[in-house]
Amino acid sequence: MNILTFDIEDWYHILHKYPSDILEKWNAYEDRIHIGTDKILEVLLENNVKATFFILGYIAEKHPQIIKKIHDYGFEIAAHSDMHKVAYQQSPKEYKTDLETCIKRLEDITSEKVVSYRAPGFSVRKENVWVFDVLKELGIKYDASIFPAVRDDGGFINFTESRPVKLKFNKHEIKEFPMSMSSFLGNRFTTTGGGYFRFFPYSLIRILVKKSDYTMTYFHPRDFDPNQPMLEGLSLKRKFKSYYNLSGAFTKFKKLIKEFNFIDIRQADKLIDWERAPIVNIDKEGNVF
Repeated sequence: MNILTFDIEDWYHILHKYPSDILEKWNAYEDRIHIGTDKILEVLLENNVKATFFILGYIAEKHPQIIKKIHDYGFEIAAHSDMHKVAYQQSPKEYKTDLETCIKRLEDITSEKVVSYRAPGFSVRKENVWVFDVLKELGIKYDASIFPAVRDDGGFINFTESRPVKLKFNKHEIKEFPMSMSSFLGNRFTTTGGGYFRFFPYSLIRILVKKSDYTMTYFHPRDFDPNQPMLEGLSLKRKFKSYYNLSGAFTKFKKLIKEFNFIDIRQADKLIDWERAPIVNIDKEGNVF
């Protein structure tokens, strides 16, 4: 099972310091969201592939025509927060307000209930598992926020499953689609999203996808826009992760789409025998059992 997803955000939505004037900065930047998004849609339509689009409320507010286009083509519209702030940097109240705003903006455009969600930067960690209470309250049925390995902005290290599971927290349940993982010398890593996809050679990506029975992907419009400006104030590490091999990513992406079959989260939900799916329990301290 190979699941195709996109995080729809612009080139300047790289996770970094979050100043109080962030909206002024964002609104002053050049808009390039349509460049990568149009490339993505062209490939998907050409190959008759479905995908889930996790979209910022900020993008929905600023570019509603993009969301309408994605929806009109029959793709799943899902939430990715309103302001792309990592979940663990917010209080439960702030987090709920942000996500509620995102969901409302998307639903106002599509007139359909949003049921899938991914946190910015996979930022659900052991210390903020309370997010699952908020997701339940806001009607989210499918979550794709867990990165079961070490990661700068997220990473749920003690979550060992990298396949769809029934996640139980505080007496309620959600269907979790974590990031898929490979392992080498005891280290867990992924190759099918963002900077990881741009860094690893396609020959390795092809081998790992072929041998796996579950692959989760995540791509951004900026991954396929080699002429984007470089955001100021980034560390050398962040610059490398965000800009390495932008020129070759789209060619690799087209190879991946042509060589493998992909589905969206809605399709995956129908194919999974949830009665036999693994159950993962998480307590309020983030312990997994």
